[in-house]
Parts: sequence; structure tokens; C-alpha cells
Amino acid sequence: MASVTSLASTVDQRIADALSAALPEAGPANPLLRRSDRADFQANGLLALAKQLKGNPRELATRVVASLPADGVIKDVEVSGPGFLNITITDRAIIDTLAARAADARLGVPYERNPGTTVIDYAQPNVAKEMHVGHLRSAVIGAAMVEILEFTGEKVVRRHHIGDWGTQFGMLIQYLIEHPHELDHKGAATSGEEAMSSLNRLYKASRALFDSDEEFKARARDRVVDLQAGDKETLALWQRFVDESKIYFYSVFNQLDMEIRDPDIVGESGYNDMLEETCRILEETGVAVRSEGALCVFFDDVKGPDGNKVPLIVKKSNGGYGYAATDLSAIRDRVRNLSATTLLYVVDVRQSLHFKMVFETARRAGWLNDEVHAVQLAFGTVLGKDGKPFKTRAGETVRLEDLLDEAVERATAVVREKAKDLSEEEIAERGKQVGIGAVKYADLSTSAARDYKFDLDQMVSLNGDTSVYIQYAYARIQSILRKAGEAGPVAHPELELAPAERALGLHVDQFGEVLAEVASAYEPHKLAAYLYQLASHFTTFYDQCKVLSDDNPAELVENRLFLCDITARTLQQGLALLGIRAPERL
Repeated sequence: MASVTSLASTVDQRIADALSAALPEAGPANPLLRRSDRADFQANGLLALAKQLKGNPRELATRVVASLPADGVIKDVEVSGPGFLNITITDRAIIDTLAARAADARLGVPYERNPGTTVIDYAQPNVAKEMHVGHLRSAVIGAAMVEILEFTGEKVVRRHHIGDWGTQFGMLIQYLIEHPHELDHKGAATSGEEAMSSLNRLYKASRALFDSDEEFKARARDRVVDLQAGDKETLALWQRFVDESKIYFYSVFNQLDMEIRDPDIVGESGYNDMLEETCRILEETGVAVRSEGALCVFFDDVKGPDGNKVPLIVKKSNGGYGYAATDLSAIRDRVRNLSATTLLYVVDVRQSLHFKMVFETARRAGWLNDEVHAVQLAFGTVLGKDGKPFKTRAGETVRLEDLLDEAVERATAVVREKAKDLSEEEIAERGKQVGIGAVKYADLSTSAARDYKFDLDQMVSLNGDTSVYIQYAYARIQSILRKAGEAGPVAHPELELAPAERALGLHVDQFGEVLAEVASAYEPHKLAAYLYQLASHFTTFYDQCKVLSDDNPAELVENRLFLCDITARTLQQGLALLGIRAPERL
């Protein structure tokens, strides 16, 4: 594995060296390099330097240009406007750099040798409850960040903080004790749909009894006490609910083409034994104080409408524990036992205040500090086409399985319409890959904090910013490579490049820099945008540059096949990091 220096970094260093040589009195200076429509790159750093040195920026720019080495990387530098440098690089430098990337299985993307450890909390369904559209974003965004962080070298520990504790289980367990066959199934194997059907039936029946029968309600509340006290029979029945729910969870995550592993699921119950100690530490250190019988943490900047401070309640006045106690115990566990340097929470933006208070409490307690920090990757709401929270026509929350089934159905229809030589089995397989990819991409191509509209017609379109457009570009390249016969991808740095070839090559070269930015800022939408732009550059290249033309010299065919091949590898790797398949044929 060898990382490859990007053309932007190479040019940036050349300009920085020239600045130091021509203007030693300025000290180290930032060229402020960026991509430009007027050339390949533009450096704007001389404007600030001229002000600092009280000189004429154009004159200083001319001195800098004279100090640039003639080393085959920079072809031309034009001094423009008040001292901008418009920089064009050589065609040879583009192909040489891409050839170095092509020689590496990781496409030359750097791999962190001294990584930190990120514990990422995502995909958080609730035991004995159906997954709905609201569970989609945490799972999809979190899974993408896991792949991206691991690819860049970070050590990643997955955590799924499922809701598996609390008062509702007293009601469910008591009902199951009194109706012992409610979770029975025909046959040994159980499907996710069957598991959820049983859980739903039991939940509705127990809720109806709880609301109508005061004696049952009392028994159910006593059962909560038994659960929290660790009563064996109660815990065994609680475990049945957890196991039944996992069958269902795994079926949905499998439908999402996502792996959720059993050891990574540590629900609310996993921190139960830590809660009292967490509260004791917070109270003894003065981080939390008693207020009206409850153990609370107060903040100067968190106030209610009446102007009074709103506390984070760690332990309730009746002795019960709030979500804060569990979240703070989880932080202690992840820092102490998992050696986390970063705690990343993929959680709904509506919980931002809660996590802000939890993180600040953990800092006051010393569990978070300059070496260990916590970040909420907050995400917005999934909306319907009407711009309102996504609901069924009956006004109910949309079941996640129904949503995914419909996406696959729509995508399969699109694949069937375009398919030329695919069997029905292949059409069904591609339909699933395209449909699930479309759902994920729609989510990931939007900045996480923003709401987005769930529009399946747009998601499975071959036109516009969709995963289908990117998948189609990849499949088209595979078709070209299959038709190439004996000709293969070979880099020819000596050839002159057409404008569309240059644009494609320069964009491919940005892959590593984009990934570094995405990983450091937790912004997967920037990777999605990069891949869409890459597919767009390829479409322009395909339209303007004949690849397999009998009129082309062999070297030109090979070089264009080389550009096709490295573009396809970059598309495939980028889509994989987003959790999206790249079918060879569409």
C-alpha cells in the first residue's frame, strides 16, 4: 500500500517553495490553492502577502513565477487580475499520477498508521417495536461512516444502543406469563416478519389490558420491579423478547444490505449495573446535585420559557434512572473499556440538547477531555413529497420494510425496462441492488442535518443526482472494457489529452482528498457529491472522446481504456464506502 500525493498537493508545495524562494522576508506562506474554471488551479495567497509586504501583488506574483522549477508538473502559470496565479499542469503529470494510483489496491489513498479509536453509536431500534422510516437515517449514515473511517485507517468499534429496558417490559412480560403461548411459532425457523407479527400482536393485546384492567396494571408495575431486581423468571422472559426482536431486526438490516453483528449490540440493559455508580460519582464530585429529590445537573445556558434553568435529570425523585444515566454510563464504558478517543453518535437532531448536556456533564466529570471527545452527527427528518413528516395515508408512521420493498419494486421495473441480456433472476438481483442503493444514496447525498423528501420516483431515476446514474456509469464502463477485446487499459503519459480527458483525470485524482475531508468532518454527503460529479465527468468524456474507435491509434485506445478503468475502480470503491453495490451490468 503506497499513498500517492495528489496533483493539488504537489502544485501547492511547488507554489509554497517558490513563494519562500522569491519572498524569503514573508516567511512560510499559504498559496491558498483551489480548483479553477480559468485553469486547472488558482493560487490567491499573494494578495494577503502583498498587503503584508506592502508591495505590488502583480510584481510579487511575477517574481514567484520566475522561481518555479521546470520539472514536468506545471505547464503554464498566468498572472491574472490583482495577482492571482492561474496554473495549468502538464498532461504527463495527470497520467503519471493516475498510473501511480492505479498500481495501488487502495487507489493511492493514505492509510493512517497511528489511528485513534472511534466508537460509533448508530442503528438504534427498540425491542418489541417495529422499525419505521425514522430508523433509516441512523443506520445508513452510521454504516457509511464506519466504512469511511475504517478505510482511512481509524480503528472503529460499532455500538448499537437498542432500547431494551424500561417500564413497557413489565407490561409485556406480565402478559406473556398470563398468556404463555403468545410468542410460539409453527416450526423451528422464524422469519423476521413472523417475529414482528407476534411481537405486535402481543404488544397491542398487553397495552389494551394494561389500559382497561387496574389489577393487571398493578401486576405489570410489580413486574418492572422484578425485572430491575434481576428476578430469574422475569429476565428469562425479557430475553425472549430481545431474541425475538433480533430476528426481526436482522431481517430488516439484511434487507438494507447491512451487517449488524451480535457482539456490537449493547442495549440500555448493558449499562444497568453501572447506573448507581455513575450517579454516585457525579454526586460525590459535585457535578450533579439534589433538586426536589432528583439528582440533576444544571447549566447556565439551558433555560426554560420561564427563565429557570432546565436540568439534566440523571436519577428521578422516585429512584428511577433517566436516559442520561444510561448515556453517561455508556460514555464511561466506552472510554474506560474500549479505549475510545472519539465517541460518535449518529442521532436525530431533535436530541441535540440532550446530548449537549450529556457531553458537558461527562466533561465536568473528567470522562471527556482534550484527548477524548464526543460528537453528535445529528440528522434531520425524512419527509414525504408534501414536505411534512413521512406518514401513511392513514396518518401512521411508515414501516421500514414496506418502504424498502417498494423501492426494490420500482427499481426492478427500471432495470427490466433497460435490461437487454439479463435473466429474470439477474433482473431481480439488480433490482434489489439498485433499489436499496437508491434509498441509501438519497439519504447520504443530503447533508445529514437537513431534512429530505422521500421521493421514490426521483430516487430510481437514471437522470440527475441519483445512485442509479452513478451505477449506470459504472456498468457502462464495464461494458466498454468487455467490448475492448485484446486491447486493455494502459497509461500513456506521452499522449496529449483532450479537455474532457483532463477534466476526468483531475477529478479522479481528488478521491483521497475528498475521503480525508469526509472522514474528519463526518460528512458523507461530500463523498456522494464527488461520485455524482465523477459520473458526470465520465458521461462528458464518453460523449466527446471515442474509446473503441477503429480510427484511433492503439496507444490512444489503451489510454482511454485506462481512464475508463480507474474511473470505474474509483466509482466502485466510493459506492462501497457508502454501502451501495455497483452491478457489472444494468
